[in-house]
Amino acid sequence: MSLTVRPVVGRRAKITAFGTYVPPDVLTNQDLEKMVETSDQWIMERTGIRERHVLAKGQGVSDICAEAAKQCLAARGMGPEDLEVILVGTVTPDMLYPSTACLVQNKIGAPHVWGFDVSAGCTGFTYALQAGVKMIESGAYHTVLVCGADANTRMTDYTDRATCVLFGDGGGAVLLEPAEEGEIGIIDALNEIDGSGGVSLYMPGGGSLNPSTHETVDQKMHFIHQDGPAVYKFAVRKMAELTLKLLERNGVSGADLGCFIPHQANKRIITSTAERLGMDPCRVIVNIEKYGNTSSGTIPLAMETAVEEGKLKKGDLVLLAAVGAGFTVGTVLLRWEI
Repeated sequence: MSLTVRPVVGRRAKITAFGTYVPPDVLTNQDLEKMVETSDQWIMERTGIRERHVLAKGQGVSDICAEAAKQCLAARGMGPEDLEVILVGTVTPDMLYPSTACLVQNKIGAPHVWGFDVSAGCTGFTYALQAGVKMIESGAYHTVLVCGADANTRMTDYTDRATCVLFGDGGGAVLLEPAEEGEIGIIDALNEIDGSGGVSLYMPGGGSLNPSTHETVDQKMHFIHQDGPAVYKFAVRKMAELTLKLLERNGVSGADLGCFIPHQANKRIITSTAERLGMDPCRVIVNIEKYGNTSSGTIPLAMETAVEEGKLKKGDLVLLAAVGAGFTVGTVLLRWEI
């Protein structure tokens, strides 16, 4: 391996702590068998999902982020008063405004911070992470909290057997700080959007184009609309394409990675990408079986799984990758410094 570390104008950024949260209520494949024409075998064979967590009534994504943020700060031995910025990657905010970042700030009691939401579908966490990295590298900020969470079960039509089996609720948060002397931290990132894919995965109701009315509700415009085959083909092609490009421009290969943490949308997509990277399956993190697709929350949750399974250790070279609605694609290469 001949790692080419991307030069930065100021200082480097690194992840110094993380925290996660999933709601306690669980929806299993057996539960779905009673709600729609499907089966545990059908769901497992096509997605790899066995169960997913569901947010309780009266809670929103800000509650997921706030709990994850508290865990993250506790792991670092810091308080909310130490934060300077809060970024939230989500497409299921509590409401259109105020932003989820504002709600999280209030719930954790962080004074004198600023922040905003990043809407990029399932790529929301990687995009928000990259924004936070640039804030650290610029020298303007020292502590940036990056959250990734979604509650797509709230936007799921449970009469649509193709989509209702896919989504779960949950997410996580990471803390970004300047890297110390001799540390590498975040190395590089590669992102891309393709708006022509907007017709393949979207929620048409509730925005300025189709504001909420009795008609939009009756037409089920406030639920997720997905062209499964189109999304699958794009995800398989683009996740492999951008991850390979990112690794090549940094002088490494899949064999050099200590860990690959992909977005957990579909087990077959993950397997296909890992094969293209030439990776040992043992170093590919898969936890979709117990969480489903939590959109922006999948990568933080998979980080926790990787640590728990002993597959993510200090000094490891780590690749993050996600594909989401938009279409959006996001990849990040980093050295794990925790």
